[in-house]
Amino acid sequence: MTSTLASAAELYLDGGWTAGGGTFTTANPTTGETLAEVAAADAADVDRAVEAAARALRGEWAATPPSAKGALLHTLAGLVERDVETLARLEAQDMGVPLGIAQGLFVPNLIASLRYYAGWADKINGDLLATDGYFGAPTHSYTRREPIGVIAAIVPWNAPLMILGWKLAPALATGNTVIVKPPEDASLSILHLARLVDEAGFPAGTVQVLPGLGEVAGEALTLHPGVHKVSFTGSTEVGRRILRNSATHFTRTTLELGGKSPQIIFDDADLESAVRGAAMGLFTNQGRVCAAGTRILVHRSVADAMLDGLTQAAEAQVLGDPLAPETTMGPLVNAAQRDRVLGYLHRGLDEGATLVAGGAAPDGPGHFVAPTVFAGGNDITISREEIFGPVGTVITFDDDAEAIALANDNRYGLAATVWTSDVRRAHAVAAALEAGAVGVNGWSPLAPQLPWGGLKASGIGRELGHEGILANTESKTVTVVL
Repeated sequence: MTSTLASAAELYLDGGWTAGGGTFTTANPTTGETLAEVAAADAADVDRAVEAAARALRGEWAATPPSAKGALLHTLAGLVERDVETLARLEAQDMGVPLGIAQGLFVPNLIASLRYYAGWADKINGDLLATDGYFGAPTHSYTRREPIGVIAAIVPWNAPLMILGWKLAPALATGNTVIVKPPEDASLSILHLARLVDEAGFPAGTVQVLPGLGEVAGEALTLHPGVHKVSFTGSTEVGRRILRNSATHFTRTTLELGGKSPQIIFDDADLESAVRGAAMGLFTNQGRVCAAGTRILVHRSVADAMLDGLTQAAEAQVLGDPLAPETTMGPLVNAAQRDRVLGYLHRGLDEGATLVAGGAAPDGPGHFVAPTVFAGGNDITISREEIFGPVGTVITFDDDAEAIALANDNRYGLAATVWTSDVRRAHAVAAALEAGAVGVNGWSPLAPQLPWGGLKASGIGRELGHEGILANTESKTVTVVL
């Protein structure tokens, strides 16, 4: 880990480590102390990286057989397995996730994505197409799935390694080259991953890591004519800017943006499981999850039981150093995010929500906010906007139609959860919900095999599963007149 921190002031560019156009510092959100000085790529660095990615795309990476691409992804997965502890500790220190979540979810999900798409690398196939011929002559027509080209992967700070895996693994399996822009608030784990990419033996320029500021490095990537696709996970507001930038050169985009996901608890649900799952959806990673289930829609007959259960779950959280084994909730990533969340808490009270649990920042160092539960309506700000903190609102309903209407009455459409023991109701409600992914009796199931992405203001396109292959390739039609 010491070597990773020591090398953070360099970019991983064209197969080597080099100084960037500047630097910035990253702080420990638990203590406020500086963790490392990190390289900041500028537009000139982006130009160099795009040139190197284009050379690899046409050269050594293009000449690497599909099975060898898969073998490299497996090798990288093995190195990540070897360094799980280092990678997890870096994420815990850098952005405040409890170490157990980084060790048990984030890094293993990266490994699973690498291995899943390693298996796809030699199975990128097109289709044979039947036609009526060409002016009386028979034809042999088929499609090819070809790499899009140079892909910019812009990663958020809430789960850097896991979400990078969703972008990096399918892009490499399909033959693209990738320039990674880590989040400025949490770059260190991805910089260590760059060391593993180098150790695995990927050709120079195939994967590059350019930490830096979004308005400099990110902007240069999204406007660069040599970047063929931008894959971005982050806020809806930044997603809009990237989409506008992409129009300049008709750059392909995949955008996984914000969410305000409903969790619907029906009166026939297993309440013990529903309380446990709803609390997981609220409090995992301090609520810093795009799919966080922060709108708890509860049938009126079980509302009191759910409020009691969520209050107990909130009070059971242990706030503290994310490296401490007893900690279940760490700090938010920086002071600005903490203050933003606290602003929403004040607004909830001002708009008439009832505070049930939490509602403040504890005394002492670090960017902590207590796990918070409100009771209120679906029309107040804390029920409408993404907070990205451990804050949820319990909202009551009287029948299935009202539950569906409340769930869909939001500009976001990333995910939803349904808690019921009636399988017919589960399928009917899942079909009616405006969401890219629905979990039944389990909050936000994630696996590399399952496509992921949103509707409405939650984004464009899908990652993971076979759709991740399609999202990283272009279809070319070839017709031979016989």
